[in-house]
Amino acid sequence: MTATPDRHAFAIQEIPFSRQGSWFNISSVTAQHTMARDLHLISHQNGMHPVLRLVPLHPSSGSRAETVWSATPTVLTWEADPGRISLVYENPDTVRLRGERLDLEIAPADQELTPFTGTYLYRDPVDGSYQFTSYETGRRYRVTLLEGEVAAAGLEGLAGADRRLVLSGPRGWEAVVEEIDSARQPYAAPGDFAAAALSHADAFRDFAGAVAPLPSDEAPAAGLAAYVLWSATVRPAGFVRRPAVLMSKHWMDKVWSWDHCFNALALAQGLPDLAWDQFQIPFDHQDETGALPDSVTHSEVLFNFVKPPIHGWALRKLRERLARQPDADELTRTYRRLGRWTDFWLRARTAPGLSLPHYQHGNDSGWDNATTFDGRRVLVTADLAAFLVLQLAELAELAGLLGDHGAAERHLGTADALQHAMLEELWSDGHFRSRSPHSGDRFASRSLLDLMPIVLGERLPREVGDRLAERIAEHLTRHGLATEHPDSPHYRSDGYWRGPIWAPATVLIEDGLRRAGHTGLADDISRRFRRLCETSGFAENFDALTGEGLRDRAYTWTASSYLLLAGDHHRRTAAAPARSGAGHRVGPASPGYRATP
Repeated sequence: MTATPDRHAFAIQEIPFSRQGSWFNISSVTAQHTMARDLHLISHQNGMHPVLRLVPLHPSSGSRAETVWSATPTVLTWEADPGRISLVYENPDTVRLRGERLDLEIAPADQELTPFTGTYLYRDPVDGSYQFTSYETGRRYRVTLLEGEVAAAGLEGLAGADRRLVLSGPRGWEAVVEEIDSARQPYAAPGDFAAAALSHADAFRDFAGAVAPLPSDEAPAAGLAAYVLWSATVRPAGFVRRPAVLMSKHWMDKVWSWDHCFNALALAQGLPDLAWDQFQIPFDHQDETGALPDSVTHSEVLFNFVKPPIHGWALRKLRERLARQPDADELTRTYRRLGRWTDFWLRARTAPGLSLPHYQHGNDSGWDNATTFDGRRVLVTADLAAFLVLQLAELAELAGLLGDHGAAERHLGTADALQHAMLEELWSDGHFRSRSPHSGDRFASRSLLDLMPIVLGERLPREVGDRLAERIAEHLTRHGLATEHPDSPHYRSDGYWRGPIWAPATVLIEDGLRRAGHTGLADDISRRFRRLCETSGFAENFDALTGEGLRDRAYTWTASSYLLLAGDHHRRTAAAPARSGAGHRVGPASPGYRATP
């Protein structure tokens, strides 16, 4: 994605068209790494499912019209001189469509209908609407003609019948498509098409004004970042018990149990209630051992893996940012939930006789295939211990706020013991090494994950922080922090956690460096990542050497990380006039670090 003259315009091939609250979107991305020729209505109830194919037609011949797609947060259009089709959201489950000099075919994404799969089409005798019923989503898609004509084919047909509607009209046409459960009152328009478009635009403007109130010259991608978050937010449904920001409305349509922390932080100052909901979503499904699920989405909650315990770090920052603090009852409940999550690691994931907890697989760390795990999958790692130290410190803070000073002292004592064990057992010769809880064998890698204990910031001994900062600087390319050192034989440009730049690693490390006193390096990392997003969009990750966006191109934690870094930079700049790098400290053995453009 590159910048456009309208900074809120976007390529629908990369960012789906949707709105806050909706479980469906309009996109040409119909599956992982799959781009269709046509735009589709894609639902995320029961998983990602392309339901309806939307095909513009020439009115005179009925043949396919080759059109240009244009999208802004307000309206999606198909254009072929002189014709135009426009689509806007009237509300989260309803879109309005209007066509002039172009017809529109609406057909099932997959024409094959079996007793268990596919989409059936019939005309409802109650209100005269046409309804597509989808086995995959378990929902109905009601099409009501408001103006013009509709030609239907394959009504009540089975198997491979050609099921479709064609909307047309010599003076134009207009229709509405709704995603419904079983039945609802006949559609009654609350206003005209222009009113629907205005309502949609107002809703996004209010959201963007709350979460991205940044000067455009400082954060030119802030408006688009806000749209990525707004359009990926769904209303409560299924296993999702609160309004939720999905990681994407492409195939990454879940809430993973560390991704949500970054979205919560980005929303905290402008939309505190929505931010608090994001933090709590996985905790709503905490199991009897205290574990959080790996992920939550509409129709599944997965526990086959977990995610790293960054929640103490996130809660501390969330409380600092919230415009309105949680009341005592909510704080007590959160304290208990966070305590159970911490106990899970200290009990269920710490082997007898050992002082440090372990991951069972790279997926548990969030860094799925990082080279840290090449030697063994079940590993004691320094990043895990560091996150738990911060989590215990946050528990101590919460206990103090709730008046339980004895518990606060116990949490701090456990944190100190855990950090001491991490340094004694995993730090040697200027490096953190992982260890097998089975054999005790130690392993080193050139993964950025091994440097993640910098997140401890001011808690680290200065010599450890300096050495970590020096090695982090070695991972810094023109575009940001490579997750595997570019000189490593295991580096891969599109290797997931074996090379590409990722938003969460950037935010965690930038924050740790800043708290450890390495402000110059932290500033440089922030600046490079912000510039990367302004050039390459909000991809799941980025090629560390070229800056190209990789994989899912509309990933919310990337957008949130941009907003976090841009907002913090703006506040620092406003609070203190420009400085010439004063306070930059990397360490005595780091002459190779240079802050380059």
